[in-house]
Amino acid sequence: MAKTSLALCLSLKLWNKYRVSNIPSLIFIDAATGKVVCRNGLLVIRDDPEGLEFPWGPKPFSEVVAGPLLRNNGQSVDSASLEGSHVGVYFSAHWCPPCRSLTRVLVESYRKIKEAGQKFEIVFVSADRSEDSFKQYFSEMPWLAVPYSDEARRSRLNRLYGIQGIPTLIVLDPKGDVITRQGRVEVLNDIECREFPWHPKPVLELTDSNAVQLNEGPCLVLFVDSEDDGESEAAKQLIQPIAEKIIAKYKAKDEEAPLLFFVAGVDDMTDSLRDYTNLPEAAPLLTILDMSARAKYVMDVEEITPEIVEAFVSDFLADKLKPEPI
Repeated sequence: MAKTSLALCLSLKLWNKYRVSNIPSLIFIDAATGKVVCRNGLLVIRDDPEGLEFPWGPKPFSEVVAGPLLRNNGQSVDSASLEGSHVGVYFSAHWCPPCRSLTRVLVESYRKIKEAGQKFEIVFVSADRSEDSFKQYFSEMPWLAVPYSDEARRSRLNRLYGIQGIPTLIVLDPKGDVITRQGRVEVLNDIECREFPWHPKPVLELTDSNAVQLNEGPCLVLFVDSEDDGESEAAKQLIQPIAEKIIAKYKAKDEEAPLLFFVAGVDDMTDSLRDYTNLPEAAPLLTILDMSARAKYVMDVEEITPEIVEAFVSDFLADKLKPEPI
């Protein structure tokens, strides 16, 4: 029994470390450094069965996307035209209802950003099931697309960013480095595009649109008992230095932070989350929720201080906390 529990614990750690949300999933790792070489190994095996491109390390976006891109009027544009611009790499498909909903919002965001004089372009990478579906869907889009017939390039872009689900919008800086993988959430939360290009915030206020991130790995959620924005802001300021320290520590190792950080106020979505995870009604309430492992860690104290938060996070990362089932 002990060996089974240990194996399960190690398995869940690996799921969280590599942010696995779908199976089957195959991730290639550099054994010497522990760093991810490729997140989408299944596509690698399909596209390169002979291993001619081994060890399948990441390549620059400019190299992977290189070639002609299309506008919906049939005009061809060279990918070199993207140089010097922020780029959104949009993985989507017409058969996917959430994709179509996001596209309608994204069209307006794209226009607002362009009208504001920002150098920004979007490249649509289709997951449609036929060229006719691609053409129908692309006709609604004012940006560029990888030709549907270029399946190899579409696959390489999926491999480059380890795409596990759609819609996904990856936002790149003018050098081709990732600013955020959460473009979908950013677009829905920032309708006026005032925060473009959406550099990640250390602490987020939990909303309907970003709650999907709770499924991506362990999340620290500080529940506050107030609809007052002032209290939510104070809670963010309390945990932000700790979040920034954790993020900086793992960024220095070129790794993703092992925790996301949220503040949750009082609304129907938060009530549903409390009910689903069977959390006490107390507030403030400090928690770490790990949806993929169906586990929670709860710190129910009268006052939340930076010292308490830091100790709670440190104990979690050192595996000193005992999980409760969700």
